[in-house]
Amino acid sequence: MGLFGLVSNKKKETLDKGLEKTKESVFSKLARAVAGKSTVDDDVLDDLEEVLITPDVGVETTVKIIHRIEDRVARDKYVSTSELNKILREEIANLLSENHSDDNEDWDLPADHKPYVILVVGVNGVGKTTTIGKLAYQFKKAGKKVYLGAADTFRAAAVKQQMGSDPASVAFDTLQSAKANGADVVLIDTAGRLHNKVNLMNELKKIKDVMKKVIPEAPDEVMLVLDGSTGQNAFEQAKQFSAVTNITSLAITKLDGTAKGGVVIGISDQLKVPVKYIGLGEAMEDLQLFNKNEFVDSLFKKD
Repeated sequence: MGLFGLVSNKKKETLDKGLEKTKESVFSKLARAVAGKSTVDDDVLDDLEEVLITPDVGVETTVKIIHRIEDRVARDKYVSTSELNKILREEIANLLSENHSDDNEDWDLPADHKPYVILVVGVNGVGKTTTIGKLAYQFKKAGKKVYLGAADTFRAAAVKQQMGSDPASVAFDTLQSAKANGADVVLIDTAGRLHNKVNLMNELKKIKDVMKKVIPEAPDEVMLVLDGSTGQNAFEQAKQFSAVTNITSLAITKLDGTAKGGVVIGISDQLKVPVKYIGLGEAMEDLQLFNKNEFVDSLFKKD
């Protein structure tokens, strides 16, 4: 058994509920787009663009999906509007697969080395520290020994380092202690500011450099946390962070209560980075491993 367990009925219910507002927005517009039409024609495709842009899938990704559907229509000669939902599911799932956002039904920490080091980046307010807490809870629940490091000048006191501690020093001390005490996983919470990209780049580089002095292969993962409810703003943050450091995975939070769930598809496509976790509520178990087929099913499932 891995860390998060297989997708259960309860988890699927949480996913369905969390994406409910996005789904309602998509379906109401999709119904209007095909009203009175029997086949997928140019007018339907034009309306479909609006359907996908509204939940913040993004213009570039929407155009890509439309082109794929156009190719299907051209190849099959006749595509009924009743088939549109199925085709949308397939093409979006294919797109997510190409960006390596595969069906993460379960996973475990690599057995070849420990501790497994996750460097977490993202602006303050996106749910970064909350996500780290939920991850730590999942790891501990699975019997793993977890160490946390608050490598953020303004938030160092949140764990055990003194306010004003140098972020790189915090990361160094945390890894050293984790290694000495046989930790399985280390989560490093980094500074959450983008107002000066040069400073951010230098700070992240310094943190990585000192980590490698303790564990040469660290970090194993650089995870960017984004607030899904901010839509296009999350896109911009993703682009800016990917410009200053190599992002290897995404955690997209606050998808419950927003109609902008399509941002998951667009950000993954534009960054070519896999979505690993999605946040669907306040409870510890509401941070789920991303499963593309379950996600697409919840988004386009007919009641």
